[in-house]
Amino acid sequence: MLSSIEKTIFFLMVAVFGGLTAWGFFNIYRIVRRGRNSPILPFSALVPQAIRILLDVGLQKTLRRSRPILTLFHTLIFFGFSYYFLVNVNDVLEGFMPGYSTAEISSGLLGVLNLIGDVLSVGVLVGVVAFLVRRFIAKDKRLDYNADVLLQPGVAAGGIKRDSAIVGGFILFHVGSRFMGQALRLAEAEMFNPMQPFASAASLALRGWADYTFAIHAAWWLAIGLIVAFLPYFIISKHVHIMLAPVNLILAKQTPRGQLDSATPKNAPPETLPGAGTLGDLAWPRLLDAYACIMCNRCQDVCPAHNSARPLSPSALEINKRYWLNANFTAFAGGAASPALTEMAISPEAVWSCTTCYACVRVCPVGNEPMADIVDIRRRLINDGAELDSGVQSTLEKIGKTGNSFGQAARNRAKWAASLDFKIKDLRKEPAEYLWFVGDYASFDTRVQELTRTVARVLNGAGVDFGILYDAEKNSGNDVRRVGEEGLFEQLAEQNIAVMSKAKFERVITTDPHTLNALKNEYPDYGGKWETIHYTRLLTQLIDAGKIKPSKALGYRVTFHDPCYLGRYNNGFNPPRALIAAAGCELVEMPRNQENSYCCGAGGGQIWMGTTPAGERPAEQRIKEALAALGEANGQKLLFIVACPKDVVMYTDAVKTTGNEGKIEVRDIIQLVAEAMG
Repeated sequence: MLSSIEKTIFFLMVAVFGGLTAWGFFNIYRIVRRGRNSPILPFSALVPQAIRILLDVGLQKTLRRSRPILTLFHTLIFFGFSYYFLVNVNDVLEGFMPGYSTAEISSGLLGVLNLIGDVLSVGVLVGVVAFLVRRFIAKDKRLDYNADVLLQPGVAAGGIKRDSAIVGGFILFHVGSRFMGQALRLAEAEMFNPMQPFASAASLALRGWADYTFAIHAAWWLAIGLIVAFLPYFIISKHVHIMLAPVNLILAKQTPRGQLDSATPKNAPPETLPGAGTLGDLAWPRLLDAYACIMCNRCQDVCPAHNSARPLSPSALEINKRYWLNANFTAFAGGAASPALTEMAISPEAVWSCTTCYACVRVCPVGNEPMADIVDIRRRLINDGAELDSGVQSTLEKIGKTGNSFGQAARNRAKWAASLDFKIKDLRKEPAEYLWFVGDYASFDTRVQELTRTVARVLNGAGVDFGILYDAEKNSGNDVRRVGEEGLFEQLAEQNIAVMSKAKFERVITTDPHTLNALKNEYPDYGGKWETIHYTRLLTQLIDAGKIKPSKALGYRVTFHDPCYLGRYNNGFNPPRALIAAAGCELVEMPRNQENSYCCGAGGGQIWMGTTPAGERPAEQRIKEALAALGEANGQKLLFIVACPKDVVMYTDAVKTTGNEGKIEVRDIIQLVAEAMG
């Protein structure tokens, strides 16, 4: 039990440190509210969302997407620290209530609580030691950053390691002291409590201690006093994610993955500029992201730009934001402006490295969206007339003038169909069941045109009633928007929707996942609401209905690449695999597949880049991954199957540049279907 002086000191500590912490949380609230308005779920939907998220967080489901061993250690720490709320309340009572002690209890509810606390104390200590060993002794490379992505002096000077050491040390001292306090009590009582097996085992070595009263007091102050003293630092440490990560997940957007947030808030003043130039221009959830980030670098692990030695780390973007906010905490909360995001959070080179593959967002266990920051920064750079890569600039100009990324005259858009022995319907003149939105690469790229004709032949042979828009079709604008050219995207969307609205059809199909995403997820905001499906889904439906009948098993050994905009964005995982099976091929999955698929490197305007950056490109890495997965040919033909026109271009080139011609062949899935039909 504490003396009167100790109780007074404790209450003063709680008042002072608790007050500072409350002030800190209030300023975090003010900082987050500095961001621009962003839609939020209505209260009626927010409550069940909160319940679901809290259950997921409680069961650590959000961490199960990668790193199973590290996830186990984090789970031990999380469960232990969560339970320690009860433990700490109990310990405070022991300090203030005469004769109150639970260490010796081995039965009933308190006995069970002792057992849980004892086991979890050891679990927390094991987990923290594992993480400290990983960072400071094993020096896991996944925790490292390239020097050019750490723009804040505080983080560049070793701030992350220092924060990790402080937080890790705090947990070791807090939990370790409490554990030793229990062991000391058991040693003083000379008992082995079966409901505290670990503390009891430690107590055996502590029997005969000279002064148990002083030691128990010291352990109490180290455990409880330390947590009170640590509270203000909690605000600026990585530990703050304990409270703000669940909030971030609860308030996360519920719109489709493929639907970008508006460039400006609804009902914003006319003078509001699109996108974000400074921290205050970002949507408020993006400011909350900085505090939710746990610096685990899972996003960096899966980033194709980072893995190709480009100067982009999604994690560093969030960390730079947080360290700047910590350094300017009161000033920014009070209304001060931040420097340009491209000066304090992410370099312009990194901004233009992003492929918008969504992998960083999907893998984040706390719901951060660094890709959304990047798109908003691009929007502002475009608006401000920033200098663009020559290829991107040229392509945007071509799209603006001709409606396509190849700069071709509109009359050439359907030229690919001229050699067919049947006429494709013109939906501007006659109705059809399906509108086939062909897309730029399928229409104009000579490497893809024969595949487009094959799709037409297969659909025609299956009796599908379809048509196209001929020269009235324009680029869907999916990548235009992700480059940041919001005005051009809106123009393209409005023009396409106007033409489509006059045509008579029931559903839209496309071979291009980027087009699929725009029509399915972006166009509804502009009045274009049609059911849009990828052609692989239609083909599986035709096979199921008996309208396409594969007549032979091809027997090829194949692997399949999930396009980002078909798979991760629009859940199109099963139809391509069903078609591969229907064609009688042996499918060998690459390690990174479906939700965890690796990007080809084309998205976000990367395929338009005029300069090829140094380093191995994502498509080249993917071809090597495919060959490793497929193994020896053993007389079988090894195929790399794709379902995206851009993938045909990217991977055909990558096979050549990696020197693997003759070892593996890139084919579109329509080629398997057509060959299997005989």
